[in-house]
Amino acid sequence: MRKHSTRRLLAGLGVAAALVTTAAAPVAAAPEPADVRPAVEFGLYANSVLLAPGGPAKHVTLTALADRPLPEFTVTVDRSGVDGFAEVTVPTADCTADGAVLTCTVNNEEEPVMSLLHLAVTLRPDAGAGQRGELAFTVAERGGGRAGYRSTVAVGEGVDLVSPAQVALSGRPGATVPAPLTVTNQGEQAVGQLVLYVVGNYGLAPATRYRNCEYATGGPHHSTPVMFACTFERTLAPGETVRVDTGFGFALPGDSWAPNTQHGSALWLTPADWAALRSQHAPVDRIGENGTDGVLGLGPVTRSQQRERAAGDPQSDVDPEDNATAITITVQGDQRADAVAAGARVDTSVGRTVPVTVGFTNAGPAALATWGTRGFYTMVDVAVPEGTTAVRASEHCRTDDDQGEEPGRPGGRRYTCYLPGVLRVGERAEFPFSLRVDTAGRHTSTVELLHLGVADEFARDLDPSNDTATIVVDTTGPDGGDDGDGGDGGGLPITGAPVATIAGVGLALVVVGAVIFLVTRRRGTGG
Repeated sequence: MRKHSTRRLLAGLGVAAALVTTAAAPVAAAPEPADVRPAVEFGLYANSVLLAPGGPAKHVTLTALADRPLPEFTVTVDRSGVDGFAEVTVPTADCTADGAVLTCTVNNEEEPVMSLLHLAVTLRPDAGAGQRGELAFTVAERGGGRAGYRSTVAVGEGVDLVSPAQVALSGRPGATVPAPLTVTNQGEQAVGQLVLYVVGNYGLAPATRYRNCEYATGGPHHSTPVMFACTFERTLAPGETVRVDTGFGFALPGDSWAPNTQHGSALWLTPADWAALRSQHAPVDRIGENGTDGVLGLGPVTRSQQRERAAGDPQSDVDPEDNATAITITVQGDQRADAVAAGARVDTSVGRTVPVTVGFTNAGPAALATWGTRGFYTMVDVAVPEGTTAVRASEHCRTDDDQGEEPGRPGGRRYTCYLPGVLRVGERAEFPFSLRVDTAGRHTSTVELLHLGVADEFARDLDPSNDTATIVVDTTGPDGGDDGDGGDGGGLPITGAPVATIAGVGLALVVVGAVIFLVTRRRGTGG
């Protein structure tokens, strides 16, 4: 088993870390030769930021909205609209300053990305709540393309929300686990309204869907499919601590892997900080639909604590490092799964291109790819049969000699394919290829399942004997159907019982970068 190369691939795919891309950011394409490259048609987006006196610096990222990265460009940043109260710098680019105007020239060809420029914004010592202005961006691309955009820098009132560093829960598959999440106003100003933002593994499914909460159809990464946010129309007085209603909790799915440990994070925010977070890389108003099962409240509360805050400047947390709670749910019991490899067979003739779809089925009883410390993540090692060429590969497969290219690159001899979401009992993960038959004969190769866990002793399924299947491309028998030269029809589907097919990734949602903040952040055990 190719553990080392597979683990490198796992890390590169962002499976071990929640690295995400925005749905608005198009897939990068290889640059054309400089002498024939046309102008790139593109738009721009830059997030707005809200800072508070005494709070941390914020960052503005300028992003190209195009069908490919800009190869070489010049960015002009006019800071005059904010220069009176904020300092704006570019830590990583080659820029020159002429008064309040920055000019940065960037060559993006060696490492093409959609992000064009990262700016650090800090408040000047005399900045005060209520001040605001705009940063004006102009981008000129080498081929002649040009676009502009404006983002806002504003100064709000500083507040300080604090929550416990962690909460430990437990339950069996199918159980509802109460979650006593709390928050304290540690600052001197009353906090008008609160937002609770939750991201987590499969086991953190919300037990109740409240009317004052928005529920996304997926999370920011396939390891964190749960994402929702609740808004509380309530003032939190200085020194006051509240908790969510006792009915709030998580419904561990009945097909949860056990024993296991599921993880998530709960982040408390002001409404203005929540708006900034969800619109960090794209303009987003909502993350999903509201629930219908009543209103989630905060309590217990005495009347003397309800010191209402008059409407005023937006508020921002001056210490966002202490307002998130790490959630751990220990899943009790003994429930694993059997992943069954599926190969394919096709009868064809030399010179034709035929579809071959491989993958695996979840024979249950637990769901696969639910993550946690005691489950495993299944990947598929696909060997391309000798005598054939992969002219098309699944978008969820990478070649062994991948040097950072996009998935789905044709021409490889061996691919490692990854699952883009949870695979429930009876569902099948499918990875389609198109193989061109180059030589006559019967060509065979293998499909092997690779199970990776946090610890190797957990990286096994219920029946390892069915973890290998065969691909057969045969030109010695009857023709496999008129698929047309270079066509994509004909061939036989993946072996195994007919089951539902896993859909595409569909999880590159909003709040880009939010889960990085939640998962990778380190903090002490105090709070």
